[in-house]
Amino acid sequence: MSDRETLYNLLKQTFILLDDGDRRLFCHYDLSPTRYYALLHIMEKPGLSSSELSERLLCDKSNVTRIVKGLENTDHIIRKPHETDGRTLRLYLTEKGQSVCTEISAEHEKYNELRLSCINEISQGNLLENLSLLNESLQEELSHPLIPVNGNKADGA
Repeated sequence: MSDRETLYNLLKQTFILLDDGDRRLFCHYDLSPTRYYALLHIMEKPGLSSSELSERLLCDKSNVTRIVKGLENTDHIIRKPHETDGRTLRLYLTEKGQSVCTEISAEHEKYNELRLSCINEISQGNLLENLSLLNESLQEELSHPLIPVNGNKADGA
């Protein structure tokens, strides 16, 4: 296995471990990570549209519709008509949603301090720099159509 493959596999495993920890934390609030991040995005930008939320969550609009309906049913968010565009609805946190999101965010921050405490400050600086560079590169790569590395179209095999 090449160093690049090893690096990819470590990053993937790190994501899986972080995601599982997040799931365990958020389940105490009857939320999935996706629903928590939806609340967080709405808290950061009240009046967000479903389309904007879809872009921020990197998921399709039908999935966002399901997420929004679920959060609305649990009284975490409300939808209000857009002031000028009758087709668009804006998303806002309810008082309950604001309270829950604030509480979870504080708990998540403490949990991350604990999970990442094994990394010293010098290593953390290097890791931040390198992961930022990687994320910028990956974001740039996603903005272009996917072209298979070997030049052939995927055959689904």
